Amino acid sequence: MELSTLDYAFIIVFFSIVLLIGVLVSKKSGKDSSEYFLSGRTMPWWLLGLSMVATTFSTDTPNLVTDIVRTNGVSGNWVWWAFLITGLLTVFVYAKLWRKSNVNTDLEFYELRYGGAPARFLRKFRALYLGVIFNVITMSSVTLAAIKIGSIMLGLEPWQTVISAGLITVTFSALGGFKGVVYTDFLLFFVAMSGAIGAAYYLVNLPEVGGVAALLTHDNVAGKLSILPDFTDRQALITLFVIPLAVQWWSSWYPGAEPGGGGYIAQRMLAAKNENHAIGATFFFNIMHYALRPWPWILVALASLVVYPDVASIHEAFPNITEDKLGHDLAYSAMLTKLPSGLLGVVLASLVAAYMSTISTQLNWGSSYIVYDYYKQQINPNASEKRLVAVGRISTVCLMVFSAALALLLQNALQLFEVLLVFGAGTGLIFILRWFWWRINAWSEIAAMFASGIISIVLKLTPLGAFFFAPETGVFPDWMEYLFVVAATTLIWLTVTFMTQPESKEVLQSFYRKIQPGGPGWKKIVLEAEAEHHSLVTTREKWSVPSGISAMLLGCVLIYSCMFATGYWIYGKQTQALVLTGLAIVSGFLLAKVWNRMKDRIL
Repeated sequence: MELSTLDYAFIIVFFSIVLLIGVLVSKKSGKDSSEYFLSGRTMPWWLLGLSMVATTFSTDTPNLVTDIVRTNGVSGNWVWWAFLITGLLTVFVYAKLWRKSNVNTDLEFYELRYGGAPARFLRKFRALYLGVIFNVITMSSVTLAAIKIGSIMLGLEPWQTVISAGLITVTFSALGGFKGVVYTDFLLFFVAMSGAIGAAYYLVNLPEVGGVAALLTHDNVAGKLSILPDFTDRQALITLFVIPLAVQWWSSWYPGAEPGGGGYIAQRMLAAKNENHAIGATFFFNIMHYALRPWPWILVALASLVVYPDVASIHEAFPNITEDKLGHDLAYSAMLTKLPSGLLGVVLASLVAAYMSTISTQLNWGSSYIVYDYYKQQINPNASEKRLVAVGRISTVCLMVFSAALALLLQNALQLFEVLLVFGAGTGLIFILRWFWWRINAWSEIAAMFASGIISIVLKLTPLGAFFFAPETGVFPDWMEYLFVVAATTLIWLTVTFMTQPESKEVLQSFYRKIQPGGPGWKKIVLEAEAEHHSLVTTREKWSVPSGISAMLLGCVLIYSCMFATGYWIYGKQTQALVLTGLAIVSGFLLAKVWNRMKDRIL
């Protein structure tokens, strides 16, 4: 595919602006570690919200959505749509708690909530486990998508894509730090959104597709349109709908959708001006992430079923793609090759924007773990701010190199998504309860982390998993594997919790005094303190969790209604669309009332 002068102009101007932002903010970002990783905790909600959206607007996300739609239909997206519940629980319950903690990273929370050697081990281990291992895996998935896009659209070899895309990204990330990431995310969001919408509009109206009406009635597409799974198909209903909504959202740790908040979402909340800005940023992110953004990708995925009905047709059109990189996720990139000059440049720039936004966030976030939670804690506690920034920049480069190397070995994003889901299964409940139940201790988290990982590895990589959970020959249906990991992990960490000593009275009282979590789960600690003639309660604010859960439920109705309504407007089903639009308006009005009451209580 040949790029025109106009296409190159779009891409060159975009790269130039991004690098310029990184250079301009590099001096202030390098002043100290707080500026480099949290921008001095002065960020407004709208800028942080846009940054979160841009970060999850990754190059592998449209590929993942395309893979899901072509394999399981539109309803297959419930495997990640269910994480909206997690996201809104973070918005209305956990955002203000994170901002109150005033930690530098979410891992620093461990030595706030727990004490002694187990807390120090947990913080150190997860700094490497999440900041390096999981982070590198996530970035490699994003880079894999960039490799596939480069192979199909530009005929680039994998190493050429990795070097060209990675070099610019790591340069502005290392220079600009968190402020550079957030400022460029503002630009990247609008470029990425424009490209996705423009591509969807043009590709749906290709002559071979014939517009929305023809697309929706095409034989390859008609059976893939339902937003809800076929309730008569027991397997699809359980795996695509019941498990995600009933179990997955609270039980599984997944980057960007951590129960109780965490990772780069927590980093954004910690960088906010105050608690209200932290809540506003995460709520805005969830609206954009779930209600509006998926539909351009879904439309392109559906159109690809007309142009490239199977993997063989993709391979026939692009014979230079190696067997190890073939998959349904390639259909998105394949469709983009049909874009005209000018729009092609915008879309390529948008894909580069999506890649750079995600990778730059992951680099800065992972580097913050290495600096604050490993280097400063374990190697050089007295390190100067200048030294911490230098270590941050060096670790940023190293993370980029490791993820690029791994990307060259991977095949498709959906496989990695499923592995990560199972690998973190059963740990999510701890992240939800640890704020509100005094009895959870560091050993609870250590047990859950190792149990989930070991059980998942055994089931994925040994004959035992195939014996019990293989789709056709196993003793149990394959969807039981996830539930088994959740149940076994939960049972193990609960057992360990009650077999080990609780955290010390000093640690628990200090945590309560700082965070003021409230609720029945801390009643014992509060009463013990009162018996010693000192009070832990420093606010008259009522326990906000019941109101937060009400807001979460109303928010789910609002966002799911918006998402469904958008789909039905596209499908031309006006009655359903009008009903859902009305439901969105009513739930939005009720949510505003609940939120105003909650906001007034936040000082």
